[in-house]
Amino acid sequence: MHNLAIALKRKGIEVSGSDDEIFEPSRSRLENNGILPENIGWDAEKIHSDLDAIILGMHARKDNPELLRAQELGIKIYSYPEFVAEQCKDKTRLVIGGSHGKTTITSMILHVLHELGVKTDYLVGALLEGFDCMVQLSDAKVIVIEGDEYLSSPIDLRPKFHWYAPHVALISGIAWDHINVFPTYANYVEQFQVFVDGIVRGGSITFNAEDKEVAKVVESSENAIRKFPYSTPDYQVINGVTYLATPEGDMPVEIFGKHNLNNLAGAKWICQQMGVDEADFYEAIATFKGASKRMEKIAEGQNKIAYKDFAHSPSKVKATTNAIKEQYPSRKLIACLELHTYSSLNAEFLQEYNGALDAADVAMVFYSPKAVQIKQLDEVTSQQIAAAFQRDDILVFTDPKSFQDQLFATDFDNSALLLMSSGNYGGLNFEKVKELFC
Repeated sequence: MHNLAIALKRKGIEVSGSDDEIFEPSRSRLENNGILPENIGWDAEKIHSDLDAIILGMHARKDNPELLRAQELGIKIYSYPEFVAEQCKDKTRLVIGGSHGKTTITSMILHVLHELGVKTDYLVGALLEGFDCMVQLSDAKVIVIEGDEYLSSPIDLRPKFHWYAPHVALISGIAWDHINVFPTYANYVEQFQVFVDGIVRGGSITFNAEDKEVAKVVESSENAIRKFPYSTPDYQVINGVTYLATPEGDMPVEIFGKHNLNNLAGAKWICQQMGVDEADFYEAIATFKGASKRMEKIAEGQNKIAYKDFAHSPSKVKATTNAIKEQYPSRKLIACLELHTYSSLNAEFLQEYNGALDAADVAMVFYSPKAVQIKQLDEVTSQQIAAAFQRDDILVFTDPKSFQDQLFATDFDNSALLLMSSGNYGGLNFEKVKELFC
């Protein structure tokens, strides 16, 4: 939401906003652009008939006083994706969907286009090197959108990516997530079927052929579109460096892990549909270092290294853990996971994590019982977590200090540390973590 506000301000539109909490880096970025709210919180007096529109995020509730006032005044209310769809209705729309990998694939495409000087608008879920905002809306004729399957707003319960009607689309994978709004696996898969059927006639769907559910959804669609399967390219890891097989020979790349190389193959297909030459794609992608918080290297010592990753769903956790182990097979892998989302703290859904941390030599899980209470879920025990991951040696922490004490007392000699979370482990000092690897 704050990136969209900045993008609109840069277009010369007068923008104001409200929230009951604003964290970094959003706070500083809003302040630097002159649109940080003077007061934190909701105030119906801010809503008046001179406003052209309201853009409603998922954080507000149906009874939000500003929302109620806007409805009373009859002001046009958009959900985030509805507004983006309105802004790009005359553009060629490329939409990247999938339970996992969509941020990375979108980032790869934008990196390549940026390197080649191709002008495009975009909406991506992570900050990229060379970009200072995650949203751009201009007079560009093309927009690249990361298509999230989560709900649009409290009063618009459609998945976001149903709004975009892509000309060119991609699905990277389907693995059940967001069980608070998609209570069954079949209901979750259905959202991707609707997405494929919503592609503009004559358009295309590029899909990960290695994911059986994705292939089933795409192949069963009767939409009049072209269908392009992709799969993981050949690669090898030598002395901690990943080499990608290309027509010109093996090429070293900054990214690693089977899932990231699979993502690269999808990005390549999309770029080629945009007219990017294969050789130009490889030259540009060689310098791609990843999106923020996606396999992000945060520290490195002589024989030790630390990564931070946004992974939290079972499929992402497993893929990221396996990638680190494959890249550094001779090092001890210490994998730390925070269970932070509604799905991951649900006692029934926990079973989906079976085997997700098998590649780790040391597995540590942190969760906050307070977060379980806030989400009004049944109590989760350490025994349930150990049983779900099928590891008797798993270390489970519910107190931030105990987790941090254990982490800071760990010997990281000849090791790789992986910190996976969409939260911050109850206030983990990442700068102190970095010092352990100097």
